[in-house]
Amino acid sequence: MNPVTSLSQLDPTKTYSYADYLSWKFDEFVELIKGKLMQPMAGPSRLHQVYTGNFFGEIRQYLKGKPCQVYVAPFDVRLSTAGANGDQEITTVVQPDICVICDLTKLDDRGCVGSPDWIVEILSPGNTARDTKIKFDLYEESGMLEYWIVYPGLKTVAVYVLEGDQYQLAGEFYEPGAIPVRTLPGLELEWTGVFAEA
Repeated sequence: MNPVTSLSQLDPTKTYSYADYLSWKFDEFVELIKGKLMQPMAGPSRLHQVYTGNFFGEIRQYLKGKPCQVYVAPFDVRLSTAGANGDQEITTVVQPDICVICDLTKLDDRGCVGSPDWIVEILSPGNTARDTKIKFDLYEESGMLEYWIVYPGLKTVAVYVLEGDQYQLAGEFYEPGAIPVRTLPGLELEWTGVFAEA
């Protein structure tokens, strides 16, 4: 079998596994959602990168000396509802902009197996439906405790918290003030800090 060196060699109608994903030899970062290939988006904008850095920096500073860890994309998060977590059985691999994992047994050299505690996705043009619907449903189904969707153009953060098996909107933050993190009591991110552009 010839190695896959280009995204164009993949069949978007086919179902793939994490084992397939690991064998691909191209530069694009792609995601698998229930075995289906999600086309890579254009590279993130400058502001997307700035805001990602702001969020990551604040969270990382807070977590120093604490048991949770924060990661920034590219970082494979393998979500599986199957009993076994062998590479062939895993059919969902996502690359969240930022994720926090407090159960360190979920970490290995390739990323995270299972649901992080908290994910922050920063929207880019063209990925709004992916993050607000496809990933929203996926993260809810996987039992991820807290999901933040950041709207850079509006400078708004929508915070969702899992209650039972469904996300509830815990708040929308669009002006200066503290944004509390439910899964990390004691951590509040300052709106002006995360949306600083300098």
